[in-house]
Amino acid sequence: MDEHAVIVEYETEEGRADELRALLTDHARRTLEEEQGCLRFEVLEPIERGGEAVRNRLMVQETYASALALSQHEQNPRLERVRAAMAPLVKSRRLVLARVIDHRPAEEGIRPENLTAANDD
Repeated sequence: MDEHAVIVEYETEEGRADELRALLTDHARRTLEEEQGCLRFEVLEPIERGGEAVRNRLMVQETYASALALSQHEQNPRLERVRAAMAPLVKSRRLVLARVIDHRPAEEGIRPENLTAANDD
């Protein structure tokens, strides 16, 4: 099956970026925990070439195992509450849906949450 991606760029209302960042970060964490078909969910802060953050901008990049997994995400009842909570924080948003064409399997290794002193060589 083809992996599908969602990329959203948000322009926040003035001074509301921190609130949106917290909301999106929580949404990303819950989605990864609750939805087996969600392979990746990152909250991104756009930056200028010099490294400074672009004011009032945030992005998310989500990858789903299939079109079905993406559809199931879009039907998650929590998503309606997230959208309602973000409405007063967001001035505009741009959504891009995509099919992943250059799939590279995740590198083998230990996930960060599974690292312990017992993993040390």
